[in-house]
Amino acid sequence: MRKPVVAIVGRPNVGKSTIFNRLVGERISIVEDIPGVTRDRIYAQAEWLAHQFDLIDTGGIEIGDEPLLNQMRQQAEVAIDEADVIIFMINGREGVTAADEEVAKMLFKSSKPIVLAVNKMDNPEMRNEVYEYYSLGFGEPFPISGSHGLGLGDMLDEVVGHFPVFETRDDDEETIYFSLIGRPNVGKSSLVNALLNEERVIVSDIEGTTRDAIDTRLIRDGQEYVITDTAGMRKRGKVYETTEKYSVMRALKAIDRSDVVLVLLDAETGIREQDKKIAGYAHEAGRAVIIVVNKWDAVERDEKTMKEFEEKVRAHFQYLDYAPIVFLSAKTKKRLHTLLPAIRTASENHAKRIQTSVLNDVIMDALAVNPTPTVKGKRLKVFYAAQVAIKPPSFAVFVNDPELMHFSYQRFLENRIREAFSFTGTPIKIFARKRQ
Repeated sequence: MRKPVVAIVGRPNVGKSTIFNRLVGERISIVEDIPGVTRDRIYAQAEWLAHQFDLIDTGGIEIGDEPLLNQMRQQAEVAIDEADVIIFMINGREGVTAADEEVAKMLFKSSKPIVLAVNKMDNPEMRNEVYEYYSLGFGEPFPISGSHGLGLGDMLDEVVGHFPVFETRDDDEETIYFSLIGRPNVGKSSLVNALLNEERVIVSDIEGTTRDAIDTRLIRDGQEYVITDTAGMRKRGKVYETTEKYSVMRALKAIDRSDVVLVLLDAETGIREQDKKIAGYAHEAGRAVIIVVNKWDAVERDEKTMKEFEEKVRAHFQYLDYAPIVFLSAKTKKRLHTLLPAIRTASENHAKRIQTSVLNDVIMDALAVNPTPTVKGKRLKVFYAAQVAIKPPSFAVFVNDPELMHFSYQRFLENRIREAFSFTGTPIKIFARKRQ
């Protein structure tokens, strides 16, 4: 199930980034910050009172025709289009300006829930002077202070009150949900079409839970799959200078609903920074990941080419060392037959459960090979381990003092578990817990 999206919008210098940073640093538990496609739009996965959502910090909207102002306005328009709820922020020290009124007109056209936040209201006297802001037509204004952190809780309570209720995924354990993410023109649509044309057994086409994704069901060798295709980059109202402005948010929505994520790379153009950012979100979200190198038919190659490209991928995606790499061509369908088996294996590993007794045999063997370290004269003691979750597989290791579990030793235990149980394609998580 995808998470709601919240965008912070307003003219420049009203304190949007200050509020964003305040929420990130103090009020909201952030999993990861992801720089957006542009410098002025930042995405973050966030949580407020058990409500998870994606937060967008936008560049200021300036009304004018200069190229830079148009670019800033377009960036904000993208965020507005993707958002489920919009925080409209204005500067309480300046009152309602003509520029604020122009932004308000833009927001009215969006038909989205708007929460009006009046920033820089640093003292009680100022916080009582909010009546003029009712004239903007967005209902009750929320006086806040980014510098002092005042009023943010009330504002966020209002924000989450407008969250839409998304349909839950039909979580049939036998069905594998996978999505394709990547930069525009890496071949996502071509790969989906190649898979469907090869199978030709489509049960139904189901409109996705987002405006931008279509779920397509297919059956292959008795296994049912649901593909979420995020390739269609719809342009609304005007043609933006690049369709990449939409790609990040669409990728986030697709990842949230997937068991397995295919990170598509273009063999011709190579690896770009945006590839790593989007793939990083799939990793942090705990999804199984397969790296797919598409357009392999267009590369001049010899017996060393594939190995050299794989080494490049491993160097750029060190955190995805568990992810298999599949080389194929959606256009010619060469090596396409290797993809679905890899997806099936990754999905099975993503949902794999290990018996506690067998897991502890592996842990005890690991301790015998590499005894626990001593930190400041105190030795880490590992008593036992247990699997506590799947998707991804998560393990609690019960110890005498979690502070003694160094990252390197935790990594050692993770590697031993991987060697013993073949968790190809999926991240695994290990938590040190104090034995009660």
